[in-house]
Amino acid sequence: MFGSKAGGCVPGAEVRKLSSRFDAAEVWDGNKKLGQAVAWDAIERCMALADRHGTGTISVDNAFHYLWGGGYVMEAARRGYIAYTNCTASLAEVVPFRGVHPTLGTNPHSWGFPTTDTIGYPIVIDWATSVIAMGRVQQLKREGKTLPPGAAVDASGKPTTDPDAAVALLPFGDHKGYGLSLINEIVAAFIGGSLPTIRSRSPVAGEKQGCAFFFQAIHPEAISGGAFAGGRSQGENVGRVIADILGHGNESCLLPGEVEARAAERTCRAGGLLFSAAEVAALNDLAREAGVAELDAASLPTA
Repeated sequence: MFGSKAGGCVPGAEVRKLSSRFDAAEVWDGNKKLGQAVAWDAIERCMALADRHGTGTISVDNAFHYLWGGGYVMEAARRGYIAYTNCTASLAEVVPFRGVHPTLGTNPHSWGFPTTDTIGYPIVIDWATSVIAMGRVQQLKREGKTLPPGAAVDASGKPTTDPDAAVALLPFGDHKGYGLSLINEIVAAFIGGSLPTIRSRSPVAGEKQGCAFFFQAIHPEAISGGAFAGGRSQGENVGRVIADILGHGNESCLLPGEVEARAAERTCRAGGLLFSAAEVAALNDLAREAGVAELDAASLPTA
C-alpha cells in the first residue's frame, strides 16, 4: 500500500540537503527515500550539530514514514543527548475532537533523555496521539482481543471495541491528544508537508502527498544553569528529581522506557527477537503473498 510498488518509497533515492543560513538547523528533501535510513542519518546529524552548537535541528520534507520514532531518540539518549522527534503519519486515521471524519494521522511524539548513568536505561517517552495506534488494532485483531473503550469508531462514526469494525481512531484525552496531533501537522505544514487527508492516497494533481519529519538533539551542557541544590552535579540532580517523583509511596510506578529496557534485556538473553505465535502467523501471511518460504513455527526456539 505504501511501498515502492505503490509509488511510495523510492529505491535508490538520495536525500538533498537544502542551503540554510542557520548553522544549527538544516532542511532536507527526503525524495521519498526509505524513512528509517533518512531518520537515522537525521538523528546522527542532530547530535553532531549539538556537539558544536549545543542543539541541532533537522527537518525533512518529502519523506517516507520512519516507523517507530522512539528508537531514534532512544539511541541519542543512550549516547548522552536529550532528543525529540515528531512526524506526520502516512494516513489520516484519527477523528479530531468533536469531529466526525478522520483528518489527522496518529502523529507520534518521541522524547529521549540520557538517564542511563542514573537509573540504568534512558527515559523514552513515545506515544501516538490517538488512544491506540492502528498497529495495536491490528495486533489485537490477530490475537482475537477487543479494543479498549473510547479508542475507535466504526464506519457510522459510532464507538466500537471490535477491531474488525474499527475504521478510524480517536485522540487520547479528547482535546489534549487532538492538540498534540495538530502540532505535528502544523510543524509539517511549515516544513512543506502535504494535506493530511490525501497523504498516501491516489495521486492528486499539483499536491504533495508525503510525510514530514522533525528532529532535534540537545547537549545537556547547553541547558545547564549549573546552580544545582546541595552541590549536586547535573546528573545527580536528575537522579534526585526522579527519586522524588517515585518516592512517597509511588515506588511501584513505572518510568517511560522501563518496559522497553526490560524487553531488550529479555531479547538479549534469548539471543534474538521474540515473536508471539500470532505474529509468526502474520509473517507467514506476508511470506505467502511474497512467494517466499514460510517460517516453521514448530522449529523456532522458545523463551
